Amino acid sequence: MSVGTRPVVPGFHPDPSVCVVDGEYLLACSSFEYAPGVPLFRSTDLRTWEQIGHVLDRPEQLDVRDAGPAGGVFAPTLRHHGGRCWMATTNWTDEGGQLISWATDPAGPWSVPARIPGAVGIDPDLAWDDDGTCLMTYAGFGALGGIVQSAIDPVTGEVLTPPRRIWSGTGGKFPEGPHLYRIGEHWYLLIAEGGTERGHAVTIARSASPSGPFEACPTGPVLTHRGTDHPVQNTGHADLVHRPDGSWAMVFHGVRARGASPEWHVLGRETFAVDIDWVDGWPVVAGPVEPIGPVDEVVVRELTGPGTGPEWVAAERFPAELTRWTDRGLVVGPGFLGTRQEQLFCDVTADLEVTGTGGVALRIDPRHGLELEVADGRVSAVWAVGDVRHVLGTRELPAGTQLRIATSPGTEPRPFSTGLGPDRVTAGIVVDGAFEALGSVDGRYVSTEVAGGMTGRLAGITCTDGRVLVRALRYRGSDAADALLEGGGVAG
Repeated sequence: MSVGTRPVVPGFHPDPSVCVVDGEYLLACSSFEYAPGVPLFRSTDLRTWEQIGHVLDRPEQLDVRDAGPAGGVFAPTLRHHGGRCWMATTNWTDEGGQLISWATDPAGPWSVPARIPGAVGIDPDLAWDDDGTCLMTYAGFGALGGIVQSAIDPVTGEVLTPPRRIWSGTGGKFPEGPHLYRIGEHWYLLIAEGGTERGHAVTIARSASPSGPFEACPTGPVLTHRGTDHPVQNTGHADLVHRPDGSWAMVFHGVRARGASPEWHVLGRETFAVDIDWVDGWPVVAGPVEPIGPVDEVVVRELTGPGTGPEWVAAERFPAELTRWTDRGLVVGPGFLGTRQEQLFCDVTADLEVTGTGGVALRIDPRHGLELEVADGRVSAVWAVGDVRHVLGTRELPAGTQLRIATSPGTEPRPFSTGLGPDRVTAGIVVDGAFEALGSVDGRYVSTEVAGGMTGRLAGITCTDGRVLVRALRYRGSDAADALLEGGGVAG
């Protein structure tokens, strides 16, 4: 399997689903506890993607107030049918079950979702039969475990036929993430199985009917990196797309794990892409689809004006619910406002005025991260790992001081040492242009393998009580650590 090493949509953007609208590709990903929900991207070549917004971009569409880490919105499916774009997903925190939203313009507005409480499970897919019947195929639970299907009304959410199991996969745990396609004379059912960790895989089956019975591909998984030393692991949860020129491609997620065995990933599951050939009626990975830009490209994001762009999200709330713009800068109330760490290395600087308790953090969730916490005129580097919050260093905060958190390559001179983590995370302050470190931790403690769940790191503003005035916040990221060092980054 010829698979590349560079994601086309980097950072915490898992469970990709793709379709073609008017000759352009649209792609949606999971968002879990963060709002807005279901980030939406557009591309003309599958290599370069622009975020055009979110599908669930307002509170009447999405409630994640009690989601907690890795709760909320699970895997979406994105399809174009009958002149409309359709998105189906699961809000794991919402008892309304599966959600379906639609729009005539993918840039929005998207409809308030129809609820389908009668379909208990996750990862809904939408496909239309020859007679126009909409089939929702999803991962069921309990007695209906495996891949389940019902006919539905996608506008109202009414379930028209009882759910029935149509396939259980090839034997891997957690058969999920189904996508159903009519290709030629067959209906193909593409799923993920093996769990979303190292055993993850993409498998496929086909049938003469969209409801089965399905026969599995005789040559095994379409894609898996289990048991290999490939730098991209946890490969799975894929979606096929028929290109406008008649060729085929596939998007899927994977992780860039680093460090000593068993390795750790810190960016979450990222979206990758490959070309697909059809051999004897089955899809075969033909080669990588990778970004065009250089590996050492530096990405810069800033909070510099009213409002927040689509790359900024809030945990369990919408950004507008905890922010307001003033002539002095952005005011953030209690909560967390952040942006995904999308590159292997990052450098975050902030000029803040804190009334109460707050600061800047690089974190997986509230219990796993490194934070520069400001209170009563002092700043502390606070390391959270599980239920333990440990102060690594503290000092008075002079006026005009910048807060800074940066990552750098892990260092360990001994071969095969367990001391080599994925990276090093350092927090400190910048006074008169000079950096003073207050604390540094092994990046494994800010990884998904330690934190659990299904998300990745975010960098941003945290406020425990009171308010934080953000005079400036700047994120710089690159897959090449040296590129950040040239801009004044923190050495390891």
